[in-house]
Amino acid sequence: MKKCVVTVLGKDRVGIIARVCTYLADHKINILDINQTIVQDYFNMMMIVDVSGMEKNFGEVSRELEELGAEMGLNIHCQREEIFEKMHRL
Repeated sequence: MKKCVVTVLGKDRVGIIARVCTYLADHKINILDINQTIVQDYFNMMMIVDVSGMEKNFGEVSRELEELGAEMGLNIHCQREEIFEKMHRL
């Protein structure tokens, strides 16, 4: 299983989770864990996803998620789990 970390940050509004999750489902990316919070009017979501079934390459999916974020006025980033762990190791 290949895992990635997807983060979503921006001004809260209706439909954020629906649009992001629809994109993931349409591309055969399974959500393994999800955590989301809203602080005042700001939405923050972090997901661990299984990308082993996706048909596109990682770079293409990552770029499309960033484009989806830009379209929605959000920052969406997708990182491979091993890179995320190395970046956040103390």
